[in-house]
Amino acid sequence: MLFAVGLLASGLASASVGAYAGAMIMQGLLHWSVPMLVRRFITLCPAVAILAMGFDPTRTLVLSQVVLSFGIPFAVLPLVRLTSNSEVMGSDINHRVTTVVGWVVAVMISLLNVVLIYLTVTG
Repeated sequence: MLFAVGLLASGLASASVGAYAGAMIMQGLLHWSVPMLVRRFITLCPAVAILAMGFDPTRTLVLSQVVLSFGIPFAVLPLVRLTSNSEVMGSDINHRVTTVVGWVVAVMISLLNVVLIYLTVTG
């Protein structure tokens, strides 16, 4: 029960962060404003619908996390690239050792993500 409460709290926090990030992007780029309750309702509907259709909650949670992990390389690889670029970072550029470690970790994360996706799809 304690795990379920923690998982619910984590999901609500994640939905809130996603909704706020989406709201900032919509306001800044698209000049749209959507009320907070509508944003939360929209972000919770897919999860509730999937559970209402009778899918196994544990399998659904694992698959959702695998899908979310697919985006990690799209954030980490450009981050390492940009923070090692003196034109972007100026004097705050990463040290060469930090950049090398960053690339190694980013590539490892990407490869492990590919393995995770493969094992989840085939298993």
